[in-house]
Amino acid sequence: MRAKHPKKPIEAALERAESQGFRLETNRAHWGILYCPGSEAGKCPPFSVNGSPRNAENEAKRIDRFVTRCPHRKP
Repeated sequence: MRAKHPKKPIEAALERAESQGFRLETNRAHWGILYCPGSEAGKCPPFSVNGSPRNAENEAKRIDRFVTRCPHRKP
């Protein structure tokens, strides 16, 4: 069980990412690191999740864009 993000829009975006096969490691750089399903093979770089962004909605959109653009996500 991972720690929940304190900002609700970001937590919702992270839950959407996890439902598509992404893996989140918390308590690392920034607040956490998001890995795509193909990251074990070195196909996509890791994605840093900010713990205290200026705008939580923009950070959630940034996470959603990363997930949408990744060719390794599960449908």
